[in-house]
Amino acid sequence: MSSTPNPGMDAELFEQFIEQLRRYVRDRLIPAEKAIIEQDRIPDAIVAEMRDMGLFGLTTPEEFGGAGMDISQYARTIHALSHAMPAFRSLITINTGMFCSAIKNGGTAEQKAQWLPRIAAGDIASFALTEPGSGSDSAGLQTMAVKTDRGWVLNGTKRYITNAPYAKVALVMARTDKEDLPRNAHVSAFIIPMDAPGVSIGKSDKKMGQAGSHIADVILEDVEVSDGALLGGETGQGFAFAMMSLDTGRMSVGSAATAYARRALDSAILYATERKAFGAPIANFQLIQQMIAESEIEIYAAETMMADVTHRADAGENVLRKAAAFKVFATEMCGRVVDRVVQIYGGAGYLAEYDAERFFRDARLYRIYEGTTQILQLQIAKHLLREFHGAQ
Repeated sequence: MSSTPNPGMDAELFEQFIEQLRRYVRDRLIPAEKAIIEQDRIPDAIVAEMRDMGLFGLTTPEEFGGAGMDISQYARTIHALSHAMPAFRSLITINTGMFCSAIKNGGTAEQKAQWLPRIAAGDIASFALTEPGSGSDSAGLQTMAVKTDRGWVLNGTKRYITNAPYAKVALVMARTDKEDLPRNAHVSAFIIPMDAPGVSIGKSDKKMGQAGSHIADVILEDVEVSDGALLGGETGQGFAFAMMSLDTGRMSVGSAATAYARRALDSAILYATERKAFGAPIANFQLIQQMIAESEIEIYAAETMMADVTHRADAGENVLRKAAAFKVFATEMCGRVVDRVVQIYGGAGYLAEYDAERFFRDARLYRIYEGTTQILQLQIAKHLLREFHGAQ
């Protein structure tokens, strides 16, 4: 993470923006959810509105057409957006996260000038790292980029690639050396237009939840690109630059999970005040109140973590461990909250007619992407132990 603080968006303008976004989520996005679930896609009109609001350029520097938000502002924006179904966040955060970060941190002047304005304007991006035989394990990466007189030729298959069915461009991780090298120097990043000859997209995968968002395979068959497609113009640098946004990505997921837990709890409170049993609203029953109170306590803790870790990040502090801790706590907390919400709904909580079962399914993915809970627990422990031994 950069130690140079980002001044961020003008504070007054940001507060106006976040209030506008909250109204938009409440009045436009949440009412559209039922139709999006039925059709499994976000309507083009809403995508156009999100472009007009600048949601694809939240983190893009102002000189390239973006909002230039700092991390605290970005997290608050994701939090506000994520009261609605996860598909909306999923659509924008490859642009605002991995792709934008990699181009900002590692792109040449030409790459920045070409791509940052496009993604800020809403050209949808994908980030292609995972493969059928590897995820975060870069040693298992099989996609190859071979140097030619005219540039590079790429071959390989990428799996579970968010936004692949409608992306205009992808940041593709590929081997530029057959041997595994220290610090992942055998992996480079390439900016690949999705309409390039040899690029094809598999069918959209069916998922447990998160309707309206799409993942699919990206197949590269003798895809020829110029030297200008190599991120930063150097081999062995792409993976490191792409990974620089991981802390921000984890804070984004934590913020989203915190907001979705709040949305689910609000739904449960409304249901509990309306649903009657034994002649009284079930909200009057103390064990129902206990589940409501436990959820509120945990959501408040996650909101406090979000404010703290994003403030530290904006101050230039290394927040690797704290960002991981926030992501783990917030996503696991969200899982507990949505489970209680199903319980509060009772039998209705198991029916697709009600929101509770959808909240339950949607929330499950938060504990997996941007680092599983178990991987992040190992990372937190490793860094704590390293600090302990270094202090001896």
